[in-house]
Amino acid sequence: MTTKTTTPKPNHLEQTVGDLVAEDYRNAAIFEKHGIDFCCGGQVTLGNAARDKGLDPDDLLRELKAAKETATGGHENYTAWDLAFLADYIVNTHHSWLNDHLGQIAAYAHKIAEVHGEHHPEVIRIATLFDGIAADMVEHLREEEEVFFPAIKRIEAAHQAGTAPSMEDASLLRRTLETLHRDHEAIGEATHEIRRLAGDYTIPADVCNTFAVTYRLLKEFEDDLHKHVHLENNILFPKAAKLLPAA
Repeated sequence: MTTKTTTPKPNHLEQTVGDLVAEDYRNAAIFEKHGIDFCCGGQVTLGNAARDKGLDPDDLLRELKAAKETATGGHENYTAWDLAFLADYIVNTHHSWLNDHLGQIAAYAHKIAEVHGEHHPEVIRIATLFDGIAADMVEHLREEEEVFFPAIKRIEAAHQAGTAPSMEDASLLRRTLETLHRDHEAIGEATHEIRRLAGDYTIPADVCNTFAVTYRLLKEFEDDLHKHVHLENNILFPKAAKLLPAA
């Protein structure tokens, strides 16, 4: 008599939220709904993330399952893309959005600080915080486009050719990974502070249209940042690190 063996079901509560979003980006909407950080804070397990937010872990699992069953279209398997293609996608999609909007958002933030700062002093601090984010972003994008992404492409090409990457590229990648992770954490913290100051981007009743537009753009910035950082922290960076020889 043969004994039937079964493969144990994965314990999703022990998976990190970053990995769950990497597997299926539709999970991001559920985490955003509950204020769970899947980008810079993506290394926390689903079970711990639920408990930190006062949620029942099993209820959260059911929400994730329901979202996957009801969502249609628009799902890209980013983890299947090669690194060069993913890097180009990040530049063409997220870097392009930032280049188009950073200056505009900063200008609007200063305008509403001048007009509404007396009655809404939080917007003065928001303008200052966003100036810092914008300045950091400009350097961050330059580093990625001119240094980091080209190194990734060379390392991936070497791997595909069955050769080792150059020591210079390997060292550069290790060093830059640490820098970019720190940048993401700093920018993420500043963005969270803006959301807190803006009361989750609630638009007061006594403000002008520019104020409303500014808050909507700040929310769009945060939404774009979440996906941008997720693609890098949870997919691009780990896949690139795996191509490196043991230190």
